[in-house]
Amino acid sequence: MRYNSIPFVCRYTAKKTMKRIIGSILFVILVASLITVTFTVNQVNQEEKSLQTDLQYRSTLVADSLRESVEPNFINKSNTYLQNVVERFATKERFAGLAIYDNKTATVAASAAIPPNDKQITTIVSEVMDADKANGDFVTLPSGKVYIFALPLHDTKSVVGALMVAQNASYIDSRLFAIWRNNVIRLFTQAFLLSLAVLMVLQWVIYEPVRALVFSLKAVRNSSSEPSERKLPNNPFLRPLAVEVENVRRSLSEANVRAQVEARLRLEKLDTPWTAERLSEFVKDIVKGRKIYTISNREPYIHTKENGITQYHVPASGLATAIEPMMHACGGTWIAHGSGSGDREVVDAHDRIRVPPDDPKYTLRRVWLTEKEENGYYYGFANEGLWPLCHIAHTRPMFRKEDWEAYKAVNGKFAEVVLSEIKDVHRPILFIQDYHFALLPRMVKRARPDATIGLFWHIPWPNWESFSVCPYRKELLDGMLGSDLLGFHTQLHCNNFVDTVGKELESLIDWQQFAVVRGGHMTTVKPFPISIAFTDTSVAARGEGYTLGKEFDVMKSMPHVAIGVDRLDYTKGILERLQAIDLFLETYPAYRTKTLFVQIAAPSRTKIKQYKEFEHEVDAAVSRINKKYQSGSWQPILFSKRLHTHEEIDALYRESDVCLVTSLHDGMNLVAKEYIASHRDEKGVLILSQFAGASRELRDALIVNPYNIAEVSDAIREGFEMLQSDQTRRMRKMRSLVKEYNVYRWSAEFLRSMIKLS
Repeated sequence: MRYNSIPFVCRYTAKKTMKRIIGSILFVILVASLITVTFTVNQVNQEEKSLQTDLQYRSTLVADSLRESVEPNFINKSNTYLQNVVERFATKERFAGLAIYDNKTATVAASAAIPPNDKQITTIVSEVMDADKANGDFVTLPSGKVYIFALPLHDTKSVVGALMVAQNASYIDSRLFAIWRNNVIRLFTQAFLLSLAVLMVLQWVIYEPVRALVFSLKAVRNSSSEPSERKLPNNPFLRPLAVEVENVRRSLSEANVRAQVEARLRLEKLDTPWTAERLSEFVKDIVKGRKIYTISNREPYIHTKENGITQYHVPASGLATAIEPMMHACGGTWIAHGSGSGDREVVDAHDRIRVPPDDPKYTLRRVWLTEKEENGYYYGFANEGLWPLCHIAHTRPMFRKEDWEAYKAVNGKFAEVVLSEIKDVHRPILFIQDYHFALLPRMVKRARPDATIGLFWHIPWPNWESFSVCPYRKELLDGMLGSDLLGFHTQLHCNNFVDTVGKELESLIDWQQFAVVRGGHMTTVKPFPISIAFTDTSVAARGEGYTLGKEFDVMKSMPHVAIGVDRLDYTKGILERLQAIDLFLETYPAYRTKTLFVQIAAPSRTKIKQYKEFEHEVDAAVSRINKKYQSGSWQPILFSKRLHTHEEIDALYRESDVCLVTSLHDGMNLVAKEYIASHRDEKGVLILSQFAGASRELRDALIVNPYNIAEVSDAIREGFEMLQSDQTRRMRKMRSLVKEYNVYRWSAEFLRSMIKLS
């Protein structure tokens, strides 16, 4: 019975579906019929009125023209003449007859078609003479429907008779009938074609694709681990629906996994992990209605316009990766530079848009910069000055006065936007991001001392000797000290900052609270090692079933695969990594043809000369190594410089045995944590630079000095040869740490520290 019930349910469902389809078609036909009848009635009424008016007008003209000759002869009693006139006009087209009556409605002259003493006619004639006013009406005679029009005849004193004109009106009914007939035929034709079209649309465009969506949702709702064999619809009509259903499917999958996790945690009596939901509830509890504003240079969603079509993408940014989950959970407003070619196309009159575009959670407020402002503030002072200065990556920082002026101007422009956004907001919470806005905290604090301001510095802070080369160091430090809370990734960066302030500015340093007091305002300095949105729901969020494109098919056939995922930036140690790969292949020739190194490197800051030159160096190094070790169709390095989605990167992580993070200097480096989160099988080896902030936490990675090429080469071999048990032991500990200290916990701790200071 169990197996037989399945076809029965399917047949029952199919029968119900067919009934609904037929009902839909009948409803469409009914609506079309009502529309056709309504328009036909209106058309017939208008046509009838028009034809009748025309007939009445022609009858009036004929009667008036005849009266001039009939009236004097009627008075003179020229009956023979009158009869001749009647008979002459009786033969005209559409003329039903003519008659002349005396004042007693006796017939003086009449055509043969006019029936004598017809009550309908004599009534009309009698009323016309009594009223002494021309009039007419439609009557039905044995010959058919006619229009009777009569007008009075006068002598010098009174009405002496009447002239009656009868015109054939049957053609009006024929014309109206033809309209009904043609419209009914048109209705049946349209109904047939419309039913056929509706059936085809329902079956192929809606019914089948929706069934695929339903099966996809059912699979998740039933906690099926097997992916649905049905492909989601890709037609333009249902693409928005497919996207929404896919979002719902992912949400359901997350909910299923989350429920399992929570049940397991309750069973094991463990603490509840930090999730978006917990962060949201936490924020509601501590913020108590205060509004949150995030300010950054880079926006979380960039809209571009190509060939008249506006699309969006998520930029390759560790900052966006970290802050986005917090904004999802907390809501609020994110203020950022609108850099996309289609950004202006989608904002409202106040330069705002709700994001994410597919599932809005918060407001994105865009700030517009001129090309000159962007070149000076972003490419100039921020990335040719502060970036190399803070990273100490052996690239000389450049400080130009015009860049500094642009940096101050843009910070001022953002301050104006922030102040306009918080104009009517009581005690707002401002979360300012990174080295682009060192001056912003002080600018806002002067105008709104009630605002709680936090600044998180995402890049390293160098020692005082290194920072002292900046000619504008005092202004930068003073601007940063306008914040209530200043966060860095590590305690070392905090120490360097406080030490720098102590040597550069007149201030009071409270080493016990690790705070700086300047001008009566206290800034607390604390480490907050940033993380990612790692929870057990990441399976659903990233898409476990994502399939890599043909570009990466070779990964599946290689016994050993290592990956690096970076922006094309000289601080990421990409050239040093390539040198280590070269040495590895030279030192361990047995790995040749069996090993693949995948390097994902999204282009970055291409307007800056050093970055262009660095890209050329990387291209040349990859080409040299591939040419040196190429064997047949095998090349050791697969280099991809295009942008990749989160799903693609996650799939690449999972296909890799080793991940290389060889930063020369890095605030944190979230790639290391993303790689750990992706390996749900607890396999894989992370090779991590000692100069990345993540190395302070992820002690079970293979920690290396990226400048020691031989050490990195040996670490690659160790990673490929590491026992499965060792991989699992290390990965399990690192996954536990990243899971416990995820971005939701990072956001909660930063916000909690801000609230305590307000």
